[in-house]
Amino acid sequence: MRVLVAGSSGLIGTAVVAQLRAAGHDVLRLVRRAPAGPDERRWDPPAGRIDRGALDGVDAVVSLGGAGIADRPWSGARKQLLRDSRIGPTEVLAAAVAEHGVASFVSAAAVGFYGDAGPAEIDESAPCGDGFLAGLVRDWEAATRAAADGGARVVTLRTGLVLARRGGLLGPVRPLFRLALGGRIGSGEQYWPWISLDDEVGAICFLVEHPQVRGPVNVTGPAPVTNAEFTRALAQAVHRPAPLAVPAAAVKLLPGGMGEEMLLYGQRAIPAKLLAAGYDFRHRTLDDALAVAVER
Repeated sequence: MRVLVAGSSGLIGTAVVAQLRAAGHDVLRLVRRAPAGPDERRWDPPAGRIDRGALDGVDAVVSLGGAGIADRPWSGARKQLLRDSRIGPTEVLAAAVAEHGVASFVSAAAVGFYGDAGPAEIDESAPCGDGFLAGLVRDWEAATRAAADGGARVVTLRTGLVLARRGGLLGPVRPLFRLALGGRIGSGEQYWPWISLDDEVGAICFLVEHPQVRGPVNVTGPAPVTNAEFTRALAQAVHRPAPLAVPAAAVKLLPGGMGEEMLLYGQRAIPAKLLAAGYDFRHRTLDDALAVAVER
């Protein structure tokens, strides 16, 4: 299978390219600079341009781009950048998929689609929630419409909190816990739908290879936990106490609703479609995922 990957230089994209190649697929990387090797093709999303021939013979396109959600405070300009870095490029790729008759389009999204969903388990049939992130993901997923209208199988990846040795959620959090400065956030009752990097990458490759799965897919571990449970598990994994607690009022002081939506909103999201399709999780529990992610 020939697969074209956009966003191939990030934490997830780099690993996806490696795993697809290890499985024997021919992988091309879509880049925004001059190509530096025979496996690269250039595109210019703001201009709506992709190199001629970039999609020739391509069976699947994987889109993993977008500015970091938690990298900077949510000013008005930052919120606009978060939208522009996702929706426009996805529309460009979706149109190209339709134009070239590509069979599958697998596009990033996020579990933030559900907003603050409370303690009940939710699968991919749950409705869109409220808030900036929910609206962003709703419009991000809608940007794939041209591909679906053109006959492609479209999968949108509603990814949870990715646990990795470097980067992801644990990048800024792990050092604090190792200094015994960790603690629950707010009440700690909000659910955090985590997933290991191994399973994030494994699920994406599985979805590329399994044409029976389509539509939104919760790319989350099968056993979501509350923030309080996450705090206890991470503290245990790094062999430190986690005596602190961050008041919800303090979290809400972060600009643009960033703290509230990212730290206090919760989704008890279950990967129902992945489980039904037979995906075999490498890390089924948080303890298993953390044992790998906190290794020195």
